Amino acid sequence: MNRLKAIRAALSAAIVITSVSVALPWAVSARAGNNPAAQSHTDTPLTKDPGADSYAKHCAICHGDLREGNLPGFPPLLGISHRMPNDKISELIHAGKGRMPGFPGVKDTELNELLHFLTTGVSATAAGVSGPGSTLSQAGAQLFQQNCAFCHGRDAMGGETGPDLTQSRLVRKDRTGDEIAKVIHEGRPDNKMPAFNFSDQETRGVIAFIRERQAEAVAHPGGRRGVSVEDLQTGSAAAGKLYFDGAGGCSKCHSPTGDLAGIASRHEGLELEQRMLYPENVKSAVKVTLPSGKTISGTLAYRDEFTVALKDANGVYRSWPVSRVRYKVDAPVEAHVALFPRYTDDDIHNLMAYLQTLR
Repeated sequence: MNRLKAIRAALSAAIVITSVSVALPWAVSARAGNNPAAQSHTDTPLTKDPGADSYAKHCAICHGDLREGNLPGFPPLLGISHRMPNDKISELIHAGKGRMPGFPGVKDTELNELLHFLTTGVSATAAGVSGPGSTLSQAGAQLFQQNCAFCHGRDAMGGETGPDLTQSRLVRKDRTGDEIAKVIHEGRPDNKMPAFNFSDQETRGVIAFIRERQAEAVAHPGGRRGVSVEDLQTGSAAAGKLYFDGAGGCSKCHSPTGDLAGIASRHEGLELEQRMLYPENVKSAVKVTLPSGKTISGTLAYRDEFTVALKDANGVYRSWPVSRVRYKVDAPVEAHVALFPRYTDDDIHNLMAYLQTLR
């Protein structure tokens, strides 16, 4: 009797394996390289879709059998047509990018078949996307996983390179969704966020999903991974002002009614603290004195042990060998760096509290 049960179990397992092989032919193809039996039949097509075969051969090992991606290293390819047109996808296939190698041998018919496979839709269930929420937010969840999760995390609470959208000031303040939609459609090139070609209905779905995740984060605050604005409001604003005007030396370069006026309205939370401690993309000024005694000033564009270069007021790039000129660089960010070994925890908390009053 036990032997009969074992035989039935083995037959059931064989049926399951066979059904998986039929449902996911490219998964079988992708693993053929590790299977001697599969290698002996490489001349026999494993699917009726040559694009799927090409995907299995070149892409599945990194981007997943169902194009679902392997986060955080490899993005989903589902919905890639929302992010780039076919000519750009072809260019990416041929040239590669970052950790992705190029496949210059994929051309003509195979390239067209692979492009067709990549740009063909897959249901949310097949993509592994499901869960509670309205039909609109569920559709948005699918699009979000395909296009946004690589940077912002599957739950919209931040990823390897993208911020936590449930803590986003724009998301919190944009009641109509118009500003969120604008960012989706136009992207943020300065932050390396691409524009997405979503329809109005698709955009509403993505926004509905983000709203849903935001409500979930508010309901369960202990589950967040980022730093909230409230976490950085523990200092004394009065003590921070004293430090700003005194020991910190901040007032030598900055003014609460000048360059810092309204800074807390433009930046908040961790972003504001990061700018306070180490401002990014701050341009250094340089003044170059030529052998004739003439001086030329501008923004430092390049400097090493052999060359110094600047962009003048007209945007003209000029450079000189350092052996032939004298120059002086004014780098404001170095004053921030010099404070690092002098800061105490109280200094940082108090200064942050003061900056948050400058609205």
